[in-house]
Amino acid sequence: MSIEIANESGVGVDEGSIVSAARFALDRMEVSPLAELSVLLVTLEVMEELHERWMDLPGPTDVMAFPMDEMEGTRRPDAPDDTAALLGDIVLCPAFARDQAKKAGHSLMEELHLLTVHGTLHLLGYDHAEPAEEREMFGLQNRILAEYRAARLEASRREAQRSADDRLLGAAGLDGGADREQP
Repeated sequence: MSIEIANESGVGVDEGSIVSAARFALDRMEVSPLAELSVLLVTLEVMEELHERWMDLPGPTDVMAFPMDEMEGTRRPDAPDDTAALLGDIVLCPAFARDQAKKAGHSLMEELHLLTVHGTLHLLGYDHAEPAEEREMFGLQNRILAEYRAARLEASRREAQRSADDRLLGAAGLDGGADREQP
């Protein structure tokens, strides 16, 4: 799965973590590993321009998704089923998201993970214009985020355990000693 990210927002964030959240969501949604996605982080001013131009709504917003409308219909009839598909672009505004994170009582990165999953679902055709659509999309979004958090916690726990095991083995002289010089 190819996920490109560009941070033009001026806000320092863990870009790898955003890519990880997008990849996790795409995996959970069983999107082809050949899919391509672009994530762009922008300033408030750029997001305001995009929001007004494409949604005809004033002011900036937190996330916008620009799906590639041609997903299924533009492949050549003789193209193999496993060709790469460009899903589209997710545009995030960390400066806008920062205020939302404060109001929600969580970190900016947690908010950006939420917005990344939200944008990914939009690219996959989910919407929240109607109450039933909103229940479906937000339920799915919350489930994916909970699973992502749990997976991150488990990976962190395993890494801490691995580090503790390495220290213990090193102290006992059982770490293989390949890097140590012989007396």
